[in-house]
Amino acid sequence: MTRSRQLKTLLAIVETGSFARAANRVALTPSAVSQQIQALENEVGVSLFNRENRPPTLTAAGQQMVEAAAELVRAAENAIDAISGRRIVGKFVIGSVRTSAIGLLPQAVSRVVANHPGLKIRLLVGNSENLVQDVYAGRLDAAIIAENSLSSRDLDWSPFIREPLFLIAPPGTPVVDVRQALSAFPFVRFRSNVPLARLIETELGRMNLPLNDIAEMDTISAVTACVENGLGVSIVPRIAAIERGVDLVMLPFGDPPVFRQIGLLQRPKGPRAGLIAELHEQLAQVSGEYGVPRPLS
Repeated sequence: MTRSRQLKTLLAIVETGSFARAANRVALTPSAVSQQIQALENEVGVSLFNRENRPPTLTAAGQQMVEAAAELVRAAENAIDAISGRRIVGKFVIGSVRTSAIGLLPQAVSRVVANHPGLKIRLLVGNSENLVQDVYAGRLDAAIIAENSLSSRDLDWSPFIREPLFLIAPPGTPVVDVRQALSAFPFVRFRSNVPLARLIETELGRMNLPLNDIAEMDTISAVTACVENGLGVSIVPRIAAIERGVDLVMLPFGDPPVFRQIGLLQRPKGPRAGLIAELHEQLAQVSGEYGVPRPLS
């Protein structure tokens, strides 16, 4: 417990910017704060602060200790919450790929926070590979990734949304058939090293149509903006086609229709398992008719 208090004091110094303000944060005197940091430095055998600067600044070792302290304190709080059944507090750290489904996350998170007022949410956006590694290492409690991004058998993944892909065309475009539209109009291609792009390309390859590429974009929002402004037609998930409030022409893509899945990745027995299950439930609810309930364990 003494070491835990020292780590929390260290984090308070970094967050407030001074020993004096940190003392107020952790309800100690400034001299007690200094004593805790000195005790921590004696234990690790290096200086964590350069005291020649005013205010003192972190040394390289201090920065490394802060990163480790943040993870250790959060893990300890999570474990105590899970074991004691007390009111859920502390941080809930979520990662996400840059998916159009990320727009659902604020709605779901706001519901979770309403149930747990003491909870602090931190959202990090990154690529699938890094997110998988961060969940595995415990740096993230959970991550939102696509189904075939999963690359670790030691983690659990469960979808919260399964939605169809649509061909979209500018408002008022006389389109009644997907194949006819792809052949007749310029095509805005989603070009990115992500599962969604590969899913679209696979179906387009199966259709074997001559496409007249007019633009390549690396985000779905950019693709949709191009179509809105009349550059051509494209393929996007349903949520991306409707969330901008523009009356795009939409036709189901694929025969049979192609669906994409987005889900939550987590460690099987992590300390935030109950909270992740609650987040999954809320994400499925805000996904509407395409939401996927969490499987019963």
